[in-house]
Amino acid sequence: MTAEVSTAGKQWIQAIRADSLPIDDATRIEHKGACIAIFNLGGKFYATAGVCTHAHAFLSEGYIDGQTIECPLHQGLFHIPTGTPLSPPVTERLKTYETKVSDGYVHILVEGGE
Repeated sequence: MTAEVSTAGKQWIQAIRADSLPIDDATRIEHKGACIAIFNLGGKFYATAGVCTHAHAFLSEGYIDGQTIECPLHQGLFHIPTGTPLSPPVTERLKTYETKVSDGYVHILVEGGE
């Protein structure tokens, strides 16, 4: 991650090259202590909190099925675009981030302090 551009208390961060993440795959980045998962679903990029809300597991290591991610630890499901929990044991929504692709990079909109 390198470039950051501020927007009303939020900032766009340059996260990864768009062509580095295959379709229907995920990766994770760290930004100012926050773990963020980035998903490529059919060529559209999404970003969520990178750690399961139920137990400490990296969601980028989970199983992607359509628009859902299965936590690799206890198999709870989340809807990637909205962060909504879909099956136990997960009950708490994931934080989601706005994304855009510009100049070949995926950018994520984060809070100014994040």
